[in-house]
Amino acid sequence: MSELPVNVLRYGSDEALNEPIALRAGPVTAVYQAGDIRFVRLGNREILRRVYVGVRSSDWDTILPRLRDEQIDIAEHTFQISYEAEHLHGELHFVWQATITGEEDGTITFVMDGRAQATFRTARIGLCVLHPIAECVGKPCIVERPDGGREAAFFPEHIEPHQPFTDIQAISHELLPELQAEVRFEGQVFEMEDQRNWTDASFKTYCPPLRQPYPVEVKEGTPIRQLVTVRLEGEPPTIAHEAPPLEITLDDPPQQFGRLPRIGLMVPEEPLALTEEQTARLRALNLSHLRVNLWLTRDDVEQQWTRAAQLAQKLELALEPALRLSGKAEEQLKKLAAVLKTQGTEAPVVAWLMMHHRFKTGTREWVELGRVLLNRFAPDAVFGVGTDGYFTDLNRNRPDPDGLDLVGYSVNPQVHAFDNLSLVETLAMHAQTVENASLFTGGLPVAVGPITLRSRPPREVRALHAETPDNALPPTVDPRQMSLLGAAWTAGSIKYLADAGAASATYYEPIGWRGVMEREQGSAQPELFRSVPDGVFPLYHVLADVGQFRDADVPACRASDPLRVEALALRKGKRFRMLVCNMTNLDQNVTLRGLPSPPTVQHLDETSALTAMSAPREFRREPGARLPVQDGNAMLGLRPYEVARLDF
Repeated sequence: MSELPVNVLRYGSDEALNEPIALRAGPVTAVYQAGDIRFVRLGNREILRRVYVGVRSSDWDTILPRLRDEQIDIAEHTFQISYEAEHLHGELHFVWQATITGEEDGTITFVMDGRAQATFRTARIGLCVLHPIAECVGKPCIVERPDGGREAAFFPEHIEPHQPFTDIQAISHELLPELQAEVRFEGQVFEMEDQRNWTDASFKTYCPPLRQPYPVEVKEGTPIRQLVTVRLEGEPPTIAHEAPPLEITLDDPPQQFGRLPRIGLMVPEEPLALTEEQTARLRALNLSHLRVNLWLTRDDVEQQWTRAAQLAQKLELALEPALRLSGKAEEQLKKLAAVLKTQGTEAPVVAWLMMHHRFKTGTREWVELGRVLLNRFAPDAVFGVGTDGYFTDLNRNRPDPDGLDLVGYSVNPQVHAFDNLSLVETLAMHAQTVENASLFTGGLPVAVGPITLRSRPPREVRALHAETPDNALPPTVDPRQMSLLGAAWTAGSIKYLADAGAASATYYEPIGWRGVMEREQGSAQPELFRSVPDGVFPLYHVLADVGQFRDADVPACRASDPLRVEALALRKGKRFRMLVCNMTNLDQNVTLRGLPSPPTVQHLDETSALTAMSAPREFRREPGARLPVQDGNAMLGLRPYEVARLDF
C-alpha cells in the first residue's frame, strides 16, 4: 500500500494551511488569514464575513496574490497589519500595499494602495466586502449614496437575481437596539450582489460597478487606492465572544424529514472503459442515474447516445439526458429521435432536460417539441429546462413553469473563493438555491447537477482558454477530489439538498480525477494529484453509505456550528444511520444529542483513509466500535475532515 502525507489525505495537498490569527479591536473581534480579514464579530453577532482584494483577469479568472513583508502587530485591544501583495498572470501585473488597523472603539480599516506594474486588461480590481447571510437576510439597512443621500432598504430575503443596491458609499444595519454597524467605502463607487446565486454565503459589496464597461485597459504606472472602514454607531455593550458548545442535535422522535434526492454521476466526455472490479464498485453505490450531456449541435449524436446508453446498461442505471440545443432545436430533436428509433432506449430515461448549448436556460417551446418527438421512446420520463451554468443563470432567466415537470442548474463552490473554509461555507446555500428555484417556478421539482468541486465548462469553451501549464492541474480538476475534505463536503451537500427537497443530485464522474475512484494506472499527474492507483476516493464511501439508504427519509439534524461539524441522518424502515463530518483541519469533540440507541462507529479519517481507498470492500466490512450513549447523548471525537458513520 503506497503512503500519502497526512495533509494530502486531509485536503489533497502537502502544503500547510495558513493559520488564522485572532484579532481584537476594542469590543470587536476578527480573524486575519492569508491577507484577508474574516469573521468580524461583536460577541457572537457576525458583522462581516470577509474583507479582501479581488483582482480578476480580462476573462474573470481570479488571480490570487503572493504576499510578502508581512508585519503583524497585535495588542490587547488594537492591531496593525501590513504587507505587500503581487498579482501576476500573463500580461496582468499589479502590486499593492495593505494597511489593516483595528482601534479600541471597534473601528477596523482596510487600505489597498496599489500601482499597475505593466499595461494590462482586467475585469475588476478592488476591495470586496462580504456581508453574512444569517445576520443580514431580510433585515433593514441604510444605504448612503455618493451625493450624501440616504435610503432605507432591506437586504433581500429571497435570492436577488440582479444587484439589490447600486451607487453605495456606505451601508449600515442594526446589530442591537440603538447600535448600528456601518461599512464605508472610499476610492470608488461600490455596488452589491447576492452571492447566493453562486452558492456563496454572503452579500458582496464590490467595485467597480458592472454597468461600467469591462474589461478595461490599465496603463502601466496607474495608481489604484481604495479604503473600507467598519465602525460601530452607538455604545456597544461588553460582550464576550464565546464559541458555542459543539453539538449535533437530532429530534427524538424526529419531527421534520427531508428525503434523499435521486443521486447519480456524470457521463464523462471521453470514452470510458471499466474493468470488472470498477464496474462492481460503481454498482455497489446503488445510484439512481447517469447524467449525460447530449450535444445535439454536433454531428456525432449517435456516438454520444451509444456511449451513454452502453455505460448506463453496464451499470444498471437510468439516464438523465441534458439536451444541448440551439436555435435549430426542432431539427436537432428530430435527429435525436431518429437515433432513438434506430437504437432504441434499452437504458431507461427518467428525465429530459432542455438546455441551451451556451449555458442559457432552455425554453418551454423546446419542452413542447421534446414531448412530441421523444415521449414515445420513454413514456415515463419527465421533461424540464435547465442550465449547465450557475443558479444565477436560471434566476435571471426564470422559465414559465406552465408545461414543465422540473428545472435544473449546476453547482460548484469555487466561483469567487478557493480555500477550504470558503468551500464549506457554500454548503448551506445549496438548500437556499433549491428553495428559491422551487419558489419562483411554483413548486416544480429541482434537478441539481453536475455538482463538482470545480466548474466544468464544455470543451468548446475550454478550448478558448490558454493551455494548462505543465506544473498545474487542468482548471476542471481539484486535488481535494481524492481527500477527506472532498468526502465531508459531499456529505454536507447531500444533507442540504435533501433538506430542501431536491428531486435529483448529480455528482462527479465514475472514474478519474473528476470521479469517485482512480484509474488502474493512477493519476495522470501524480505529483499534483496524489491518489492511490486503482483505488477509490474517500467520497466514494459517502456515496456508498448514502446508497445503502436509497429513497430514505432524512431526519432534521441541527449543528451548533456548521462550519466546524455537520451531520446527515438517514432513516429507512427500522434502519437508522448518521454521517457526522468534521469540516475543519483541527480535531473536534462534538456532543451528539437525541440518539435513539448506542451506535457502532466506523471512522473514515487519516488513519483509515489508505485502507478505505486501497481496499474499499474490506474497509466497508469492518465492524465498527460501540459508542457509549447516556440519556440519548454521546461524545464523539473527530480527526481533521473525518467522516464518521454511525449505525443504530
